Amino acid sequence: MKEINIAQVIVNKRREKGITQDELASYMGVSKASVSKWETGQSYPDVTFLPQLAAYFNISIDELMDYKPQMRKEDIRQLYKRLSADFASKPVDEVLEECHLIIKKYYSCFPLLLQMGLLMINHGGLPKDSQKTAALIAEAKALFIRVREESDDVSFTRQALYLEALCNLALGDSQAVLELLEGKIEPAMPPESLLASAYQMTGRVNEAKSILQVGIFQNIVVLFNFFPAYMALCIDEREKFEEMLRRALAMVEAFDIKRLHPAVTVGIYLTAAQGYVAQGHQDKALAMLQEYTALVTGDIYPLSLHGDAFFDQLDSWLEDLDLGTNLPRDEKTIRQSMADAVVQNPTFAVLAEDKGFQRIVDKLQGNALR
Repeated sequence: MKEINIAQVIVNKRREKGITQDELASYMGVSKASVSKWETGQSYPDVTFLPQLAAYFNISIDELMDYKPQMRKEDIRQLYKRLSADFASKPVDEVLEECHLIIKKYYSCFPLLLQMGLLMINHGGLPKDSQKTAALIAEAKALFIRVREESDDVSFTRQALYLEALCNLALGDSQAVLELLEGKIEPAMPPESLLASAYQMTGRVNEAKSILQVGIFQNIVVLFNFFPAYMALCIDEREKFEEMLRRALAMVEAFDIKRLHPAVTVGIYLTAAQGYVAQGHQDKALAMLQEYTALVTGDIYPLSLHGDAFFDQLDSWLEDLDLGTNLPRDEKTIRQSMADAVVQNPTFAVLAEDKGFQRIVDKLQGNALR
């Protein structure tokens, strides 16, 4: 990110033209002292001088002020990473104040607005106050609405639409979600197979393989978002619940999801444990919580998105994502949220006196403090 730096621009442009401060002052109808103050940052040119200065140097007013209304992807990525770390170590209100200043400054940079909205959603639970959390989600929703209504980029508007619906759901407005998404599912038309075929036809086999790997990986991640939600709906249908869990765990094993993407695996264990408590199977619930704890306190850190021996062409695609290989929350925040998901979960209150559960709590809390 660059701040407005008109002083240095004037210095540079004056020197490029090979003129003195006296000559520039004479052209602008001001004193040499005024030009000197402009160039040292002691004062700024009057706003009425900006068009004349820009015309003299043959640049735009934005160039004259060194104003950058857009941020590069790498700048956004680094900013998100820093702010995510700040949320984990500084007062929430202090970090939000900086977020508001950045949003105001780059209000027309839609990639940034999407990421700032995501940042707010991913850290919405930190205030520990339901009203503040709701206000934060509503603020994120307003950013997504702006992107959806103002951006000309179809990819951005599609992301913004989904994220706006996510905010509505978090705010308890299910009707708004149905209206926004029109209550229907369009047939999936993944471009990966078409792109892979086109690459193969032109002899670019490696590109075809890479495209298909990305498609397989993305659909696996999507599938693991569906599994917990469907299991939760099947708690009263024990056979279906058990079969869904069996199939989900088989997928975990088949694609080594514990190592490839542990963040999506934990949802299976947690949902299974909650389901078993609801069904009265406390022993099975504890078994799932033990699996959960072994994973989240294991050697999965530092957390990042990555390929493996099977997905050996995935890393370059991951690097090109908006956040790169970084996860949307700082590791400290993730460790704490993984502990809270069990320790602060009222579903598991019935296990509070169980010594096995107490050991689980101790391990999770210890992991959160690392």
